[in-house]
Amino acid sequence: MRSLELFSGAGGLAKGLEYAGFTHSAFVEVNKHACASLTVNFPPEKVFEGDIKDFDLARVGNVDIVAGGPPCQPFSLGGKHQAYQDNRDMFPYAINAIEKLTPKAFIFENVKGLLRPSFADYFNYIILRLTYPSLIAKPTMGWKEHLGQLREISKKKYDAVRYDVHFKLINAADYGIPQTRERVVIVGTRSDLNLAWEFPKSTHSEDRLIWDMHVTGEYWKRHGVSEALRPAVDSTMANKIARINEKYGLFEPELVPWQTVRDALQGVAAPNANHGIKDHVFKKGARSYPGHTGSDFDWPSKTIKAGDHGVPGGENMIRYADGSIRYFTVFEAKLIQTFPVTFTVKGAWGEAMRQIGNAVPVLLAEILGEKLKKTLIAEKIDPSQCLDHLLSTIAS
Repeated sequence: MRSLELFSGAGGLAKGLEYAGFTHSAFVEVNKHACASLTVNFPPEKVFEGDIKDFDLARVGNVDIVAGGPPCQPFSLGGKHQAYQDNRDMFPYAINAIEKLTPKAFIFENVKGLLRPSFADYFNYIILRLTYPSLIAKPTMGWKEHLGQLREISKKKYDAVRYDVHFKLINAADYGIPQTRERVVIVGTRSDLNLAWEFPKSTHSEDRLIWDMHVTGEYWKRHGVSEALRPAVDSTMANKIARINEKYGLFEPELVPWQTVRDALQGVAAPNANHGIKDHVFKKGARSYPGHTGSDFDWPSKTIKAGDHGVPGGENMIRYADGSIRYFTVFEAKLIQTFPVTFTVKGAWGEAMRQIGNAVPVLLAEILGEKLKKTLIAEKIDPSQCLDHLLSTIAS
């Protein structure tokens, strides 16, 4: 199955979809550093470096899915919150690709801020535009007027391509990524295919991590951490432990534990050791102050972020049980985002961290991609033929 990658960044979503079995037809990305990363990790002839406005969609031919992360700064909780007034809003160009290519499905990822109450009407506009991509606004029509038109379309006859659109706020930690990263995932399947999409169920939980840490102690045993070296239990965690004990009693939580920074970096040498890993370089200068405390070593990392005006170091630092801190190396940040160790992110530390912070965790992309591929494969199966085959087999 073929995929077109829009707003590709360094290629986290693309790598995950590749692992899920998709073949990339092209990558569209404007940032030169991200393009440099794409060209060393994917076929360079497929990378288009430039504005999406200048990309000829006709060059990709037929694709099964369109995927990408339309720039999220307009909706970021840490940004300017301008949304549709922000010229960095690339959703209109993503929707144009859907309208022109009519893929079987699409998958887009964006920040949690997209669901802010103040953006509710515009988010609804995005969903309806994705649902009816061929219903284009007239040149003189504003988005609010167009939204009214889209809301009325369900009451009228609509013969053009239509999509069944689903969205969900997903915490990457619930799928085994060692990072509490909440993102909105939007998936659409072409209505004429009659596909039944459901988001993958969570596999990991905070409850199980707390259980393994503070009820059975399995987490500490697995890592060989003595009681003296374990972090102190504060009042917040004490309340969580009490809740866990009351909720589960003698029966352990069903899911597996959230993955922690320690889990992700197990076996990785210290950055100032003689390890020979070129992107595992110690960076000095980490400082801690209120609101800028880093990610606890024995908890999923805070969300690694790109930053509107540089990298916010608080999310990109490790905090150990003794209170000491240091910056994540690029190599460590890749592991937190579940990139393969062989994946190369081009650029100096700040630029590399920006690309990693912008990326979809590779494992999450793979999980979503596998579910989407299974859903699309189901489209090729005629249920009536399956029943006829079963009946003929029984009769014979």
